[in-house]
Amino acid sequence: MHRPKSTLEQWRILQAVVDFGGYAQAADHLSKSQSSLNHAVAKLQSQLGIQLLEVKGRKAYLTEQGEVLLRRSRHLTQTVNELEQLASNLEQGWEPSLIIARELVYPMELLTNALATFLPESRGTRITVVDTVINGTSELIVNNQVDLAICGVPPKGYIAEPLCDLEFHLVCHRDHPLAQMGELEDDRELAQHLQIVIKDTGVNPTQEIGWLKAEQRWTVSNFHEAKVILSKGIGFCWVPEHLIQDEIQSGQLVRLKMKGASTRRIVLTLVVPQRDNQGPASKLLESLILAQHTEATEPLLV
Repeated sequence: MHRPKSTLEQWRILQAVVDFGGYAQAADHLSKSQSSLNHAVAKLQSQLGIQLLEVKGRKAYLTEQGEVLLRRSRHLTQTVNELEQLASNLEQGWEPSLIIARELVYPMELLTNALATFLPESRGTRITVVDTVINGTSELIVNNQVDLAICGVPPKGYIAEPLCDLEFHLVCHRDHPLAQMGELEDDRELAQHLQIVIKDTGVNPTQEIGWLKAEQRWTVSNFHEAKVILSKGIGFCWVPEHLIQDEIQSGQLVRLKMKGASTRRIVLTLVVPQRDNQGPASKLLESLILAQHTEATEPLLV
């Protein structure tokens, strides 16, 4: 079994001597004697058989070989520091990873803003964001498979913090026959055309939300795919307003008008499935997600 010739402490001392410009300065910073630092570096050079430092006047300079090895040593000591910090975090209950369920319609920009603020305080916590739709979100909550969940209609018995309202618009391409009809009298005219539907991610869907009366439907995984189909002049779809602003502004997509049913609105909420066992990282991220929404509302109990 190979035994290392050097120690982490020796490399840390070498780094300090270089970073602070000499043995005396490094000794003050490390609260060690200058002679002990001289001895540590001399022993390191002897063990490696390479000169790492050369002293000119009162200052120590790296040799070419020393520059290469010092650079690699910084990665090594940083990794050890991170390992020790991780051990400390785990001891304090700080979660090494978090899983977030995001209802597909929730603006990713808002979640990214919260995650960006979380990053400097994350202590290396790994984040997984799972895009879900309707029953898929509820199933992950009920089965305790996620740490945080942004959902539309939370399962019964779970406390939900309201985040925001989202408005859906009934849209189609400007060249689609529906776009030429003006205001629709009722949904019977819609039912004769192809509807684009977003697939529920639930394993066992128990509820259907929204208008699903079209005789022909195409089901896709996300709104990006739905918009690609719509751009070809095919079908109609209910799409969140924030996802079609550019297409509406450019005139590529048009909002369909139907008496009493041109738009629909849903409330998105934040759920912590295991509130009693929630860790500090999850609590911090929860607060940062809530902070993205300025309106103060009371928690909902469903």
